Amino acid sequence: MPTISSPIAYFVFNRPRHTRKTFAVIRGQMPSQLFIIADGPREKYPEDIERCRKVREIVETIDWPCKVHRNYSDTNLGCKRRVSSGLDWVFSQVDRAIILEDDCFASAEFFSFCDTLLEFYKDNDKVWVVSGNSLQPEHQRGDGSYYFSKYPDCWGWATWQRAWQHYQGDLPFLEEWKNSPRWRECFPARVEQRYWDRIFNLVQRGKIDTWDFPWTACAIYGGGLAATPNANLVQNIGFDAEGTHTTTLDERFAYDITPLGSMVHPSGIKADVQADEFYFQQFFVSRYRLWQRLIRKLKGNINALSWKSNAKKT
Repeated sequence: MPTISSPIAYFVFNRPRHTRKTFAVIRGQMPSQLFIIADGPREKYPEDIERCRKVREIVETIDWPCKVHRNYSDTNLGCKRRVSSGLDWVFSQVDRAIILEDDCFASAEFFSFCDTLLEFYKDNDKVWVVSGNSLQPEHQRGDGSYYFSKYPDCWGWATWQRAWQHYQGDLPFLEEWKNSPRWRECFPARVEQRYWDRIFNLVQRGKIDTWDFPWTACAIYGGGLAATPNANLVQNIGFDAEGTHTTTLDERFAYDITPLGSMVHPSGIKADVQADEFYFQQFFVSRYRLWQRLIRKLKGNINALSWKSNAKKT
């Protein structure tokens, strides 16, 4: 019998080893409805043809009663278009879904956590996301099993059609947002404003091919909150040479799965400012400061070369 009532949307591409491991977890949950979304092989990588074939062969093995929907692309759409178009397709048919990618290894508690909160907050427009990650499990946030964050983590998550309908990958609202008082309300610290200004501008210019930064922008802009567990329920196993964006292990994200325990709902629905500040400092600001140092160094080198060139002319 199915252990959860919510549909699962599962994204795969070209990694049979990861798919075999994470799909086994989904099989253990025996969902009654499963959406499988696959990207196609890349033109410049001929080995993708066989690797994609093997992945699709793995997910053909459905050995429990299940309504299966498949959306397989013959061509490579890339991370941004494949995930966003896949979720558009999913939410044209169901009102909620638990979402996993092929490198997200989830605990059994992850599915029950998402299933419970998808029902609990189904009519609450303040809550847009149920996250499976806790990238600060050493800290107990709030008075419940989970707290609320403005940041929608996406290595194993869940959402509703009512929230996903606000996704706009090209961020048409960005300039209006940045020039409004709400920008400073969303990002009180100057370093946050500078960081997200840079990231969202790169997204809008097509320099970042991913769906999660646009989704972060849409959720924060729309005031949507993410229910975030006080335990890490999903482990990303994709930090290796086979990854597209996660090719090396980053110790900041190397958290094992931890138990959540009995469900205790928090007493209020409000972003935990302290948790969000910690999250930003730990996982974003260090990269931003590295980028600033590299820019200053580059400018210094350019100025030095310019000075030497002028000196030679005189």
